[in-house]
Amino acid sequence: MIKAVLFDFDGLLVDTEVISLKIYQEVLSEYGFQFSKEEYSKHYSGKTEVENIQRLINTYHLSLTHQECLNKVLDVEQKLIAQGVELKTGVKPLLQFLKENNFKIALATSSTRERAISILKRHDILHYFDEFVFSEDVNSSKPDPEVFLNACEKLHVSPGKAIVLEDSENGIMAAYNAHIPVICIPDMKKPAKEYLDKALHVYETLNDVIPYLQSFIKEK
Repeated sequence: MIKAVLFDFDGLLVDTEVISLKIYQEVLSEYGFQFSKEEYSKHYSGKTEVENIQRLINTYHLSLTHQECLNKVLDVEQKLIAQGVELKTGVKPLLQFLKENNFKIALATSSTRERAISILKRHDILHYFDEFVFSEDVNSSKPDPEVFLNACEKLHVSPGKAIVLEDSENGIMAAYNAHIPVICIPDMKKPAKEYLDKALHVYETLNDVIPYLQSFIKEK
């Protein structure tokens, strides 16, 4: 019986993967490099900002410290987010369905609190969430299960009575390692088969989650 739904953020709720691609393209263009969507999807999608910045420095031999590169990334990100970030298809209908049917809802993300809250407020969906776990709330990032286990603890729900919605390989593994069933809605990069095999279902959009969860309503 599912009582709670745990949402990832980037690439699942909001279309920030395309923004991340644009950020790295703009930063690298300063140094004469081109950065393709294929390169982003293969090596950067679903990874933490810390990992990605270090990879940029190492791959392109940038004469920047980690903090200097981070500052550049954050400056560009702030500019692009100010221009607007789109919600992924099906976000509001799913959140409304969950709230109307008394499912507990948590955001469990590698994003920072300030960044995620700001975007959720702009789309007027912050109030749907009962609990939040951000990057600053955990010691280990995905695929470590800490973020999802922390969310279950905050919701007072056992992992077996929750379900995770994710788009990335690391997110799927984090849910799998937490022993929480996971549904994958792929974003820019479709996870490899070995990861998709660990998912309960793979859907095209969040709209597809509603029919699945309807079967649990009478059990609640």
